[in-house]
Amino acid sequence: MKILSIQSAVAYGHVGNSAAVFPLQRIGVEVLPVYTVNFSNHTGYGAWRGPLISPSDVSDVITGIEERGAFPDIDVILSGYQGGEGIADVILDAVARVKAVNPDAIYACDPVMGNAKSGCFVAPAIPVLLRERVVPAADLITPNQFELGFLTDTDPGDLESTLASADAARAMGPSTVLVTSVERPDRPEGTIEMLAVTDAGAWIVRTPKIPMKANGSGDVTAALFTAHFRETGDAASALAKTTSSVFDLLQTTFDAGARELQLIESQETYAHPRMQFEVTQVR
Repeated sequence: MKILSIQSAVAYGHVGNSAAVFPLQRIGVEVLPVYTVNFSNHTGYGAWRGPLISPSDVSDVITGIEERGAFPDIDVILSGYQGGEGIADVILDAVARVKAVNPDAIYACDPVMGNAKSGCFVAPAIPVLLRERVVPAADLITPNQFELGFLTDTDPGDLESTLASADAARAMGPSTVLVTSVERPDRPEGTIEMLAVTDAGAWIVRTPKIPMKANGSGDVTAALFTAHFRETGDAASALAKTTSSVFDLLQTTFDAGARELQLIESQETYAHPRMQFEVTQVR
């Protein structure tokens, strides 16, 4: 499998492509990483150095990949955080060009906008752009519960309303929705869930909620679920593997008392997930 991953990159720590690429490689995926920024560290530190890469430069890199004849072999285009409005045009153009030579390729979009605790943390134009242009072009999206609500102008809370919101998102274009960080009011205290919805059904998985903020964990989740689902077409299996791997990555990071994901130290959890959580079909 080959994935063209258009995301940010940092030298210190693990977010964007700096979080997604290694776990994908560890499960045997060939990744073609294209960077949208090249920062010293993620912006959560309040200070960072390095350039935003202009949309024209990002496009040039993608064109160079195309000129090497790689597009027919690309199975997935993956995108995450979009720092500026111009990057969306570059991504959508790349999706169209790859699909023109490989109609079986899919576009997986992590529509990063914010979360329930912090609200939106992207430029005001980005959520509208994602909702109106980017998500409708995607085959698979991986929003958290807050982002799902914004995309669909709904208020997902309990299982029924979250399923309805996922269906509303699927009506926009993508056939598959992975809802990360589902926090139902009736869930057991100290737990969190993920929900996958496809044409074939819907599945949910519950894990303990590890009490930490982990920048980049959503990027790892989107990457692993996309790869597992693309390989097998089995949402339940992809959900189980992804949940197992990401939970153990977070647990290792928490146990180490680290601020940055212990991405390398956790590599066996990607290659050999323990499958310790039960996935339940809910539709």
